[in-house]
Amino acid sequence: MTELKYDEMLDEAYKHLPPEVFKRSRLEIPRFSCTTFGARTFLNNFKDVCDALNRDPNHVLRFLSREMATSGMIEGSRAVFQGKFECEGFDRLIRRYMDEFVTCPICKRPDTKIIKEKRLNFLLCEACGAKSPVRRI
Repeated sequence: MTELKYDEMLDEAYKHLPPEVFKRSRLEIPRFSCTTFGARTFLNNFKDVCDALNRDPNHVLRFLSREMATSGMIEGSRAVFQGKFECEGFDRLIRRYMDEFVTCPICKRPDTKIIKEKRLNFLLCEACGAKSPVRRI
């Protein structure tokens, strides 16, 4: 058997890693564009934020509705919530959503997706391969 040197083994291991591991791009989340009309608050760029997070808009809506303790619905590319709310509150909640449902707890990368196995939800990291349980909303 031929013995490989450490550097050669390391190079061989790097060849088997997915290319996403080597990318160092930062996740840029657009700030919410809010409009309050009467007793309703509209998040005009809701779909854009969900696309940046790579998450289902219904999942994000359910999280925001529960945290704001109000009802919400999706109308086209925007979300509508019952009540008057400030944009800063939604921005703060979307950062909490990212910490809990987007960012990998192991490698801290946002390259994740939520998968369901039986009745449990898991956060599967596409960069490091970690699989972590997440709570249901």
